[in-house]
Amino acid sequence: MDPLVVFLDRETLGATVRAPGFAHRYDEHQVTEAAQVVERLRGAAVCITNKVRITGDALRQLPDLRLIAVAATGTDVIDKASARAAGVTVVNIRGYAFNTVPEHVVALMFALRRNLLPYANDVRHGVWGQSRQFCFLTHPIRDVAGSTMGIVGYGAIGRAIGQRAEALGMRVIAHDAVAGDGLVDLDTILRDSDVITLHAPLTEETRNMIGAAELARMKPNAILINTARGGLVDEQALADALRAGRIAGAGFDVLTEEPPRQGNVLLDPDIPNLIVTPHVAWASQEAMQILADQLIDNIEAFMSGTPQNIVA
Repeated sequence: MDPLVVFLDRETLGATVRAPGFAHRYDEHQVTEAAQVVERLRGAAVCITNKVRITGDALRQLPDLRLIAVAATGTDVIDKASARAAGVTVVNIRGYAFNTVPEHVVALMFALRRNLLPYANDVRHGVWGQSRQFCFLTHPIRDVAGSTMGIVGYGAIGRAIGQRAEALGMRVIAHDAVAGDGLVDLDTILRDSDVITLHAPLTEETRNMIGAAELARMKPNAILINTARGGLVDEQALADALRAGRIAGAGFDVLTEEPPRQGNVLLDPDIPNLIVTPHVAWASQEAMQILADQLIDNIEAFMSGTPQNIVA
């Protein structure tokens, strides 16, 4: 019987997913709840998942499963130790976000450095119309050129952002817990940067790596950007710092809980100079198609006996 391929959360990928180039059966679900995972994967050789969690308990009930193809770079939703124990290979997506995440970071940087949202809101609410002068200068505007960008996490995406920052006339400094050659320590990033952008993985070592003490060491006119993972920054400490004016602004694409069904301290509309976007830095149409193509490449490579992008 041809192997069964099951996509558990098709709605998370807004791109064309081509059929694998081998004889197979295919089943897809737009949404899958936790209680439906085992039932929907029963008899499947390949599971495709983006956000649906695959637990050790589920894996123990799925003896036919051979591959979990994660439709993302992060594999936090997979119990990888249990997958290894069960002989199930886990693969992920790599290298698809080299344009989309850097562009999102740059967009947040310009919006915050130039106070675009406060100015747009003032115009929308008629405040400009009450001005005595045609230039309505109520929020500080700071140039990007000549400023310093500090990059925390200097992997492929961090380097791609650094290239764009240098093209904009910025000085770039970087910190990475693994690759240390030519890089600086975190204290230097905090002290010298006008823009700090985070691109580190979320681990026990990096959780809340930016807290009240770190925020206090930043320049008062600096901004903080996080498009990596919620949890890298102490959200309450960030809210307090923004309200107190200890830093100039922040742009976040990630929160500790997503979606924030129980609310989040960073969603308070009274927090000044904060932009929060709903985990979309990765999601340009072009990037999603690259992701979808690589997803099927990964499955085809595994089924041909030459697996790639293995994480477990």
